Amino acid sequence: MPDESAVRDALCTVDDPEAGMSIVALGLVYNIAVTDDAVNVDMTMTTPACPVADSLVEQSRAAIATISPPGTQVNVNLVWEPFWTPSMMSGVAKDFFGWPG
Repeated sequence: MPDESAVRDALCTVDDPEAGMSIVALGLVYNIAVTDDAVNVDMTMTTPACPVADSLVEQSRAAIATISPPGTQVNVNLVWEPFWTPSMMSGVAKDFFGWPG
């Protein structure tokens, strides 16, 4: 079973096409929990109206599945609390977008 760090690394390969940056760098991944038979991820979008939300959730599931043993349950949950703000971005993302930080 992958550990939390491996799951985070896999999610770093999922880019938000509107931002051109990974969902991890954007601060969209809130929680990663790994059990004996499942990987559970809570993530959000920059806005509830995000047109690529379904695609990003599916890409996240696929990225996790590639590093997980066969039969692993992969759950990617879209959550809205806390509501995403630019302060949640990584330092690299803040620099890229010109946010103080």
